Amino acid sequence: MTAVLAIDAGQTGMKVRVRGASEPDVDLLFPGIRTHEPLLPQLAAVALQVAEQTGAHPDVVAAGVSGLTDRESDAGQLLSLVRSTGAREAMLAHDSITSFLGALGDVSGAVVAAGTGVVALGVGRRSVARVDGWGNIMGDAGSGYWIGREALDAVMRAHDGRGGPTALTDVVRERWPDLESAYIELQAAADRVRLVASFAQPVSELAATDAIAADICRRAAGELATTATAALTRTAEAGDRDRAVCAIGGIFSSTIIRNRFAELLHESVPGVHLESPRGTGLDGTAALPSLAPAHALLARVSVAQG
Repeated sequence: MTAVLAIDAGQTGMKVRVRGASEPDVDLLFPGIRTHEPLLPQLAAVALQVAEQTGAHPDVVAAGVSGLTDRESDAGQLLSLVRSTGAREAMLAHDSITSFLGALGDVSGAVVAAGTGVVALGVGRRSVARVDGWGNIMGDAGSGYWIGREALDAVMRAHDGRGGPTALTDVVRERWPDLESAYIELQAAADRVRLVASFAQPVSELAATDAIAADICRRAAGELATTATAALTRTAEAGDRDRAVCAIGGIFSSTIIRNRFAELLHESVPGVHLESPRGTGLDGTAALPSLAPAHALLARVSVAQG
């Protein structure tokens, strides 16, 4: 059995699994990716720290990364940075791929992963399509950041008299008692993406009693359903039926979002069926080394061997 050090790297946190040839798996958690700093040195630093902590000597270091770009997808550079762990191979994949593998495995369908950001991957018999995952400025519709941003907008509209009152105001005041200086503090915060996304949970919690919070949740569900539909449509072929969709990530822990997402998806794609995830993005990352070379997803994985 190949020894693997797997990293599921998101903005909120980096989950790590050490899978040895005979020892039980060891799972660890580290702070999330700092998007304003180079990616590969951050991944390497985590791998080196884990190897030192656990005494692991992995054959492969594999990482599934939120927002991985072509420029950063250099498995050769990552391998050079982690060589001292004993690794002979490095693998880098966008987290849409690792989320899909963890949730549905080697089947056709779509996986929507919604946390701080959001991305979907559709896999058909002969094609693969990624939808969204374009970051909080250009995309991530329906994500935790998107929900938090809508909540802050609603609070400031209520404060100005441009919108109706909402219980979200009290939630935001707990963080910033002076609402009129909140935007200055927020813009100066190094972790502002995580901070904005942290308001998604109270939005969900207040949705049962607050009309504005409920509206934000319903609109988030609509965005997520649109994303899933696009992923299925772009990979559909004649004769397809009973395609699977898996919705994963913290945003779907909201009952109102999950239920509305399912309703809208069934309206737009008759015959679709929602499945519970088989595993997590970390499971998918750990599975990367076992992928068959001909697998369609592997074309979008950067691999280096030495």
